[in-house]
Amino acid sequence: MTDASERLIIVTGGPGSGKTTLLAALAARGIAISPEAGRAIIRDQIAIDGAGLPWAHRELFAELMLAFDMQAYQAAQNRGGSVVFDRGIPDIAGYLRLCGLPVPAHLVRALEQFRYATEVFIAPPWRDIFENDAERRQDFDEARRTHDAMLAVYREHGYALTVLPLGSVEARADVVAARIGAMRHSV
Repeated sequence: MTDASERLIIVTGGPGSGKTTLLAALAARGIAISPEAGRAIIRDQIAIDGAGLPWAHRELFAELMLAFDMQAYQAAQNRGGSVVFDRGIPDIAGYLRLCGLPVPAHLVRALEQFRYATEVFIAPPWRDIFENDAERRQDFDEARRTHDAMLAVYREHGYALTVLPLGSVEARADVVAARIGAMRHSV
């Protein structure tokens, strides 16, 4: 783990657990964020009638997410300062496992080479805020299973998980912002 990777912070969890809303609140505080690959890819693939959709071609969807996330990682490294990611490369391995698909060797190499901050924030399943939309077709049970898959993958790859509170967006943003503040003061 390098000092540079410690400033790349991941927020993960199942769909509909408030990750994107949290990142918007962090951005409003002036904290740099990196959006989720999956949503961007789904929008793009729908726009071009592409096959890289989770309900059409899961392996292709995973490959598109990997390319997106590797580019986002490099951009964050070049940018300097802390960046909070809405998911990261380990989420792709969790997604493939959830789908019952093998994790290819090149993704394992990416997990080893593209390291993020050791502390990862995980948003637990939260029925009160869960809802579907054009890009989120999963039900709450799948959201729970996704959460569990992410827990397992991140732990297996040496990350320490901090569970975000089931509270206001501001309370959750305070937890992540405090981590960033503590990191700035320790350098």
